[in-house]
Formats: sequence, structure tokens, C-alpha cells
Amino acid sequence: EPLILLEGGAELKSYAAAFQAVFLIAYVPLYGWVASRLSRQRLLAVVILFFVACIVAFILGIMGEVPHVGFAFFVWLGIFSVSLIAQFWSYANDLYTEEQGKRLFAIIAVGATSGAPIGAAIAGRLYEAGISSEVMLMIAAGLLVLHLLLFVIIGRREQAREKRERKSTPLKKSNGFAMVLRSRYLLLIAALLVVLNIVNTTGEYILGSSVVENAKEQAGSGGEAAVEEYIGAFYGTFFFWVNIVTIVIQALLVSRIVKFLGMAGALFILPVISLGAYSLVALGAGFAVFRVFKLAENSTDYSLMNTVKQMLWLPTSVEEKYAAKQAIDTFFVRAGDVISAGLVYAGTTWLGLSLAGFGMANALFVVLWIGIAFLLLRENRKATAKSGDRTVAPAGSEA
Repeated sequence: EPLILLEGGAELKSYAAAFQAVFLIAYVPLYGWVASRLSRQRLLAVVILFFVACIVAFILGIMGEVPHVGFAFFVWLGIFSVSLIAQFWSYANDLYTEEQGKRLFAIIAVGATSGAPIGAAIAGRLYEAGISSEVMLMIAAGLLVLHLLLFVIIGRREQAREKRERKSTPLKKSNGFAMVLRSRYLLLIAALLVVLNIVNTTGEYILGSSVVENAKEQAGSGGEAAVEEYIGAFYGTFFFWVNIVTIVIQALLVSRIVKFLGMAGALFILPVISLGAYSLVALGAGFAVFRVFKLAENSTDYSLMNTVKQMLWLPTSVEEKYAAKQAIDTFFVRAGDVISAGLVYAGTTWLGLSLAGFGMANALFVVLWIGIAFLLLRENRKATAKSGDRTVAPAGSEA
């Protein structure tokens, strides 16, 4: 965060997402093409090993002092982080029925929410011990190989179950983008994630701008070093508490919210929090107040909303779970970031919006988000009803 914000401000952080979206336009069809030629297990292996090879290439680039390798890594990381997570949840959706998924996804997601602070803590300790970036990347590549081995273990377990021939055959030839455009349900999921990411990314711009302003005020005559120190300390503390609150919500509340409030209740909690946050910004609320609401928004997004987003895929077909999910969870998610970058550019360059103005714009997008959620909930009920006649549970039903 200090590097990005000090190099080009909060605007550069917003604009960089556009590069990721451009690459994803090519990546998504390529993923669908590969998926149509490989079994599910081989697809998992090929994609993971591809990213391992990318990490090795970045290690060589850093060692060879290749120009702009840092920015290239930032763009790649944005693609990597959404693609592998999407593939993981595609596999989980493939293994479990709707009923099982609604019961188990909140528990499975505890692993993701726990991995974030544990990984950050380990990385921090290693850097403090003087471990270089190249070695850190080697460790990351090793963890990906371990990730792949866990998939292999699960795959061997599944081979002993019924329907393994169906599980081991390639997907039908499909284009993720085309599947999204043909399905009203998938199109609404895509629209929801686009708007959600517009709101979240614009919110990050508001937070980043506020942090820089406060850093300059607090630094006084301390210069750039004092500003960098303030920004790093703020984000370190901020993300620490985001991760802690996320774990608490995921472990203690998500399953109960889904059980007692259902999909409807779980789907609307985050936009209500966001609407409150950005309405307060529009009304001129101070940095301290917005910081608390932004922490609540991020924590709810990473826990409850993340689980709900995966549950939306339970009533879809196998091809949709892989090809269409890759399109939505990668390109459409980054498209929301790109639109937010356009909003930031227009607001700062042409319209001269203050942070209160950006808060008002974000509040309007939240209203659109709530409208899409209502339509999506109706389509989800239809999709669930259509898939409710399945009588044979997928492998893993004893879980």
C-alpha cells in the first residue's frame, strides 16, 4: 500500500485494475478451451502448475533486474488471486449438492479467512528475518504445489465413488462469456459482482485518499519518510482488524445467518452496511467514522458475502460452474474495478468531486446493487426449484 499510494496516489491503485481486465479478456476464453479438453483433475493441475511457472518466471525477472517487473507482478497477482479462488469454488460446487453446500460452505470458507492473517503474519516474520523477495516467491510456489497435492488426494478419494466417469470427463466445449450472456441468472450474478466491486474499489479510493491526507497532516515537517511510515502503520493495523473481524464473522455468524435468515437475509446485509457507510461520507462524516464503517464493510464482504457468492452457483450446471464462473469471478469482477477507475478519473479530472461527492456516487451505486439483488434472489429461487429434482448426491455426501 505505501509503495502504490506514494508512487502515484490512490488514482494509480484504481487505474491498475484496467490492465488486469485487458489480460482477462484473453485468459477467460483460453481457460474454457483448456477445460473442454481435460478432465476436472487434470484441469486443476494444469492451471495450478501454470501459475507456479509464472512465479518462477518472476523470480528470474527479479534476479535479472527486468524493468517494470514489479508492476507486471501486481497485474499478474490480481489475475492469479481471482482465478485460483474461482477454480477452487468451482470444484467445491461440483462436489456437493445444494443442501450440502449451504451447510458446508460457511465451514469451508473458514480456511480462506484463516489463511489470510496467518499468511500475512508468516510473511511479515520472514521479511523481518531478512528473507529476500525471491525466496518468498519460492515459498509461495511451494505452497501452490502443496495446494495441488491436496487436490490430488481429494481426486483419488472421488475415483472410488459413483459417477466418477462423469467427474473425470472433460467439460462440454463452452465459452464462459457466451454462457453468461445467454442466462438471465448468470447475467444477474455478473451484474451484482460488477456493481459490488465498483462500490468496494471506489470505497478503497476514498479510504486511500483520506489516509494520505491524514498522513500529511500528522507528518508535519517529517517529510516523505514520515508519510510513508504513517500509511504503512495505518494499513497494517487496519488489515489486521479486518482479518480478525472477518474470522469472527465467518466462524461464528455466517452459518447462523444463512440458517435463520436464508439467502435473502444474507444477500442484503452487506449492501445495507455499504449504504450506511457512503451515506455518512456524503453527509461529511469524518475519517474516524468512515474507517470503522469501511472495516465493517470489508469484513462482511470477505466473510458473509464471499460465502453467499459461492452459494449462488449451487443450482448451476457443471459447465457453468467452471467456464462461466471463471468469466464472472475474473473478468466481470475486474470490470467493476475498471469502471471504478473511470469514475475516479472522471471525478478527479472533469467533475472535481470531493470525497463527499464520491460518497454520494457510491451510495447511488449501492441502491442499484440492492435492486439487482432483489432480481437475483427471484432467479435463484427459480434455479433452485429447477435443480431440486436431483436425487443422487454428488461424491462427498458423507461430509
